[in-house]
Amino acid sequence: MIRVLLCDDHAVVRAGLRALLGSEPGIEIVGEAASGEEALAATARLRPDVVLMDLQLGEGMDGVETTRRLAATAEAPRVLVLTTYDTDADITRAIEAGATGYLLKAERPEELFTAISAAAQGRTTLSAPIATRVMARLRAPQPALTARELDILGQLSQGLGNREIAQALYISEATVKTHLSRVYAKLGVDNRAAAVATAKEQRLLP
Repeated sequence: MIRVLLCDDHAVVRAGLRALLGSEPGIEIVGEAASGEEALAATARLRPDVVLMDLQLGEGMDGVETTRRLAATAEAPRVLVLTTYDTDADITRAIEAGATGYLLKAERPEELFTAISAAAQGRTTLSAPIATRVMARLRAPQPALTARELDILGQLSQGLGNREIAQALYISEATVKTHLSRVYAKLGVDNRAAAVATAKEQRLLP
């Protein structure tokens, strides 16, 4: 029996998943969480095999940070991302954080059942559109942005200055400038506006 914890900030979504998965032989829903903090506490208490994780969880920790913290725990569960977000930035951050698989909520129920089973066994499962995007990037590789560079790019897209970005990410302004110079080089641009525009064209921003 695969023990599953649901983590999504929408009660209706959790109810739908519980109804869907509850009828599937071999899967047991052991708990629910509406936030990253709740997911960490529930995981420590319930010890699920797989956590179904949304990326956007409202206030507090997002799904990526929650995944990162879960992956660092003793007897860490497998984390299967189940979300509507499919940008390169989301995919990269989730996988780097330790997600075992990445599925879109538009998937058929059978695909979700298969993915949960695969995740419990430590095998990676990607939605077909996600797998296609990953393969396309492998065939035409570009200098990959690190998770921190993506974080800074996201702050940049909100119009924040270097000092504000430094405060938001708890790093120094000098570190922000260093990361920005690397972002510019990787994107082939020389200013903030061009970096944001290029990132949006390449679907690097959520």
